[in-house]
Amino acid sequence: MSKVATLGEMVRNHVRDGDVLFVGGFGQNVPFAIGAEIIRQKRRELTLCRTGADILFDLLIAAGVVRKVVVGWIGNPGIGLNHAFTRALREGKIEIEESSNFTILLRLMAGALGVPFMPTRTLTAGDIPKRLSDARPMRCPFTDERLTAVKALKPDVAIVHAQRADPDGNLQSWGILGDTIEGVGASSRVIATVEEIVSRDTIRAAPEKTVVPGWRVAAVARVEFGAHPSYSQDYYDRDDEFYQAYDHLARDAAGLEQWIDDHVRKTGSWDEHLRLIGQERIESLVRRARSSYRNSRGTDASLS
Repeated sequence: MSKVATLGEMVRNHVRDGDVLFVGGFGQNVPFAIGAEIIRQKRRELTLCRTGADILFDLLIAAGVVRKVVVGWIGNPGIGLNHAFTRALREGKIEIEESSNFTILLRLMAGALGVPFMPTRTLTAGDIPKRLSDARPMRCPFTDERLTAVKALKPDVAIVHAQRADPDGNLQSWGILGDTIEGVGASSRVIATVEEIVSRDTIRAAPEKTVVPGWRVAAVARVEFGAHPSYSQDYYDRDDEFYQAYDHLARDAAGLEQWIDDHVRKTGSWDEHLRLIGQERIESLVRRARSSYRNSRGTDASLS
């Protein structure tokens, strides 16, 4: 049975109010199109989690769909703070459970393995352990070493973007994956956008690129440029201009709210948002990615 759906159907059927969402992508393949559709469908009281969170978290917080974030780091990569997040936290509109990237990764690994916790040598000192309800001091039963146990993190749904998939939902991605595999493994449901839906034979011809098997995927939607303004290796480059502009935009709550209205709530699709960004700008990101691909061909992952 085909797993292919529209973006709207996918979110409508698999993202519910109050869910805990693992948000995939690490530098590249951040699922911005899914995030926009979550805002468009007015989901509420969501908990977002991942190791290092970027401006997609900020947009979701500004749109009022988030109750809590569970992170190791949150900000605008290479630029600074997330301003909507900072305002919401200061005003008591959201909760935060902050530890470290490694701690979140271990919690996701525990969830993926189906064990209740993971032991670690970290979090045995400093002030972070005192604030974490999901960390406990422990002694190794074999060596009596002092360790910390961190509780498994089991999201309700993982939202991810990948380069391509087949109709069965087998996801292929390459380049930087970050904690996406662990987050997917820990989650009860997985939904994904991809740049291309390709044949089953194409997927079988490059099994090493399959990072999520189809049986783990509830639905997949073809959404070109679904990770913009982040990048998707070999398809389009990172839109640095967008991240820089967002830093200034997000400083003003009213201005950011208007941008979300214009680019998300009042648009009927991701394509409409991209038209507002501008075809020339999108095409320049594609050209830059293709140039990088040509320069590295033979050493990096390819489209073939």
